[in-house]
Amino acid sequence: QVQLVESGGGLVQAGGSLTLSCAASGRTFSNYAMGWFRQAPGKEREFVAAINWNGGFASYGDSVKGRFTISRDNAKKTVYLQMNSLKPEDTAVYYCAASSATAVLPVDYGYWGQGAQVTVSS
Repeated sequence: QVQLVESGGGLVQAGGSLTLSCAASGRTFSNYAMGWFRQAPGKEREFVAAINWNGGFASYGDSVKGRFTISRDNAKKTVYLQMNSLKPEDTAVYYCAASSATAVLPVDYGYWGQGAQVTVSS
């Protein structure tokens, strides 16, 4: 079992920045690839970013490429999502998730956090 807790969400103006954190507990954090997803009201859960077990590989959804950066600190059992140049369309609940391999589909992730609200005002 892996327990995940997101933090760092909030309200920010368009063009601003925000960093989300996801703290893990339970089984060995470095065994897992980690991902970030988001879900806006009335929309499907969308892939944002993923990172492999040691941080050597990362992938991003097209809508956030060049603006968001995923990273991890295995010693702290934490994964981060640095979000820059935020837009109103980035408003959503952001979830971190753990998987056995880097993946882009929610179904490939077995463990999920409770979510953190990010609201970007125009």
